[in-house]
Amino acid sequence: MAAWTWRFEKTDGAEVQPSVEPEEFTTQGDAESWIGEYWKDLLGGGADQVRLFEDTTEIYGPMSLHAGEPGDTAESAEAAEAAEAEA
Repeated sequence: MAAWTWRFEKTDGAEVQPSVEPEEFTTQGDAESWIGEYWKDLLGGGADQVRLFEDTTEIYGPMSLHAGEPGDTAESAEAAEAAEAEA
């Protein structure tokens, strides 16, 4: 079974420790629901963007946690869903 995980980064791509410890998710939907719930806490804790992985394969990212900016969470999630639908 695949494991879905998030990588937390500064805007320059440097990895940072998240302020909220994520679990390993069994579905992409669970991982995306979790980030939707905790993105403000993660942003407040020093993460600027995230990348989603299925095992070791990057699915999408970087996705900004800064709402209202280019590439914000809602726009990036919609773009990822559209790309997934086309695949």
